[in-house]
Amino acid sequence: MSTQVPRPRVWVSRPLFEDILDRLREYFDVEVEEDDHGWTREQMLQKLRDKTGAILGVADPVDASLIAQTPLLRAIANRGVGYNNLDIAALKKAGIIATNTPGVLDETTADFAWALMMATARRVTEAERWLRAGNWKGMSFHIMLGGDVYGKTLGIFGMGRIGQAIARRASGFRMPVIYHNRSRVAAEIEADCKARYVDRDGLLGEADFVVLTVPLSAETRHMIGAAELEAMKRDAYLINIARGGVVDDAALIVALREKRIAGAGLDVFEREPEVPDEMLALDNVVLTPHIGSASLATRRAMASLAVDNLIAALGHGPNAGRPPNAI
Repeated sequence: MSTQVPRPRVWVSRPLFEDILDRLREYFDVEVEEDDHGWTREQMLQKLRDKTGAILGVADPVDASLIAQTPLLRAIANRGVGYNNLDIAALKKAGIIATNTPGVLDETTADFAWALMMATARRVTEAERWLRAGNWKGMSFHIMLGGDVYGKTLGIFGMGRIGQAIARRASGFRMPVIYHNRSRVAAEIEADCKARYVDRDGLLGEADFVVLTVPLSAETRHMIGAAELEAMKRDAYLINIARGGVVDDAALIVALREKRIAGAGLDVFEREPEVPDEMLALDNVVLTPHIGSASLATRRAMASLAVDNLIAALGHGPNAGRPPNAI
């Protein structure tokens, strides 16, 4: 009499699209969360203790201590490009495969960077709040005077795929593009993006829009602090679509309050989903809830890639043993 071998169990930490999750169910017993919320380390441990694989959000923490207590775990598919929530060294030491979802969100995130730039410079969200509050009594020549985007200098920290997509869009606005990166990109990329390499201080001092697209690491944490904000032009704007920890939020609040820079557009925050009350009270900052890649098509593509990665990492499908995006 044959006995049925139990199927591996996987956990999906946030709701995903059911039709895409059905592909996981072909191979695994799948536990999917119905609510989209954060997880403590202890909650993560309880969920992962008996799982072989998981699809996680970029804010779901996996550290060495947790890894040591999840002996069945063989693969983690991060549903996003960034993976600062994962202890990659500990995962590799334990033989656990980690993957991410690069490429599929570049253009959508670049679009959103431009949305933040224009909304910040032209005071779009401030103007809407003012109108909704019933303050508009008629056309006035001097209300909500903002800054131009056209013809200004765009400075990009981080010339990866997203940074390049942002730079390519600048041609339509006749904006000179400068960038700073850990290393200079290839000449053909510079030509395609019409971008000029400068050092860090040169970018801070020259750019009218400083856009951050770098990953969060020990090297980039608080790379924009009080000194960097002081080095920017007084009429410049800071745009952060990277990770919250890249900017010192406390220093930015002071700079915005004292008008040391003209404004900021922020999609990410140091302790998200918490946003400091002092930040919320400011008019010269546009705040969005980490939605840089949030188009329906892109979020479906991210979910699909995460599922493909996990299926392959756990030895199934056409890429069995060779997940497309192993970190």
